[in-house]
Amino acid sequence: MKKLKNNVGIFLVFTLFLGSCQEDDATVGELIAPSNIQVTVDIVGADTNNPNGDGSGTVNFSATADNAITYTFVFNGNEEVSQSGNKTYDFSNTGVSTYTITVIAIGTGGVSSSRSVEVEVLVLYEPPIELITLLTSGPWRIKSEASGHFGLGPVGGDPVEFFSAPPFDKADAGMYDDRYIFGADGTFTHITNSENDDPIEDASGTVFGRINLVDELGGTGSGTVDGADVLNYPFSDYTEGWSVSAPGGIEILNITGIGFIGYYTGGNHRYELYKYAEQPPNELIVRTTDGNNEFDWWFIITTEAPDTGNEVQPPFNNLIWSDEFDVDGAPNPSNWTYDLGTGTNGWGNNEAQSYTNDSSNVVVEGDVLKITAKAENNGYTSARIKTQDLFEFTYGRVEVRAKLPIGGGTWPAIWILGANIPDVGWPDCGEIDVMEHVGNNQDVVSSALHFPGNSGGNAIFKATNVPGASTDFHVYSVEWSSNQIVFSIDNVAYHTYSFTNNSPFYDKDFFLILNVAMGGNLGGAIDSGFTESTMEIDYVRVYQ
Repeated sequence: MKKLKNNVGIFLVFTLFLGSCQEDDATVGELIAPSNIQVTVDIVGADTNNPNGDGSGTVNFSATADNAITYTFVFNGNEEVSQSGNKTYDFSNTGVSTYTITVIAIGTGGVSSSRSVEVEVLVLYEPPIELITLLTSGPWRIKSEASGHFGLGPVGGDPVEFFSAPPFDKADAGMYDDRYIFGADGTFTHITNSENDDPIEDASGTVFGRINLVDELGGTGSGTVDGADVLNYPFSDYTEGWSVSAPGGIEILNITGIGFIGYYTGGNHRYELYKYAEQPPNELIVRTTDGNNEFDWWFIITTEAPDTGNEVQPPFNNLIWSDEFDVDGAPNPSNWTYDLGTGTNGWGNNEAQSYTNDSSNVVVEGDVLKITAKAENNGYTSARIKTQDLFEFTYGRVEVRAKLPIGGGTWPAIWILGANIPDVGWPDCGEIDVMEHVGNNQDVVSSALHFPGNSGGNAIFKATNVPGASTDFHVYSVEWSSNQIVFSIDNVAYHTYSFTNNSPFYDKDFFLILNVAMGGNLGGAIDSGFTESTMEIDYVRVYQ
């Protein structure tokens, strides 16, 4: 399989005039047909040695004309309006292919002129057969039962940084009953109401979109305006085309014409297949930039049947277990037990500490739990406490309010581990790291998921900045449902992972662990001047 190389190349811009037609360039009352249409063609990466481009298949078109108000670009029978006269196509036929683009310049009263250009473009990318098979396995739908199934963030940013929709948050908007079918013949079919075709097919439906932009669809009604959204905009089933390209090495799902997924945002109708190889089976995360170039819009889509009511979903508001650490002394033995000693190979991570249950390493004092790592006896001691065989749970929200230790080599962690580890071992049991921090990277906190195929250095990992992580208390939490895990700090979500029922995170008990390690694979080099440092925990709470 050919792989696209991410080389920018040198732009070659030229003008082609291979064929044109024009209404009479004459005034009809106040109507004047546009004239002098100029179309410049920029094949990305083209130069004298590579006249057909760098293999990305990306071509920028720019049209100008006298007396033109707007422009329409026509390719393969699909018409797309451009007020500016600019249009980018990501062609997808592997090899060198010739494409014909027609530009229609439209003047007052709809009077128009047109010009066609031909361009030869090289495409090196060939979509993996696994991706094509996945896309054509539909129909697809918005995964409405998942947290973050719809959201927005800054252009070019991380998923749903500004807004992440809770499960079923847009149930009355006209989006959840839509279905998207990517045909093996390159056709994209959008069913705008999948619930009205029994027993007789009914093409009518409604969609969800951005105010003003959704009017580009040219529907027969106006829908309901709700702030910047338009709910239940009347629109019928339609068919466009689809293809996959990889400009810059990033897989892009291109939909022609007005074709869209989820929430209509205008723009170029291109959807990045965000890290598609890392997503669970039968699921994709896609993002697109809106026509105002204001936000990136994110969607989780799936081919799985809609939730039948058997799935466990947030909100988790019922407190089922907690430790408030309000009694001084050793941790409550009804809640906590200990891991002791050095473990095998330093607990599997080449860690330097030995875990104890001594009060100098673990104690409740002044309404907080204190776990202290110390340099002593030419080594290091610390503590690791857990709820194994005392409290184990399936699904819910874990909240831990903590202030983290400081010092090079410290490695505090708040995590939950599959209770079946004695039977299946690690990583088959699954591990959810609610919070990890290393003193060698102060004010950066991370979360991770370990399971077969994604463990150790290949874990599903996300880091974020937390100023004052070692000087202030922060609330570290995870919300674990039957198909998704969402990590948050101070109630702000920053890491989301979805999974299926063949995952170790599905329908299995886990238990809590709190510890401070020293050194090891993640903790790194220990400061030669280190003496001791403490993780303080105000409370641990579990909700279902």
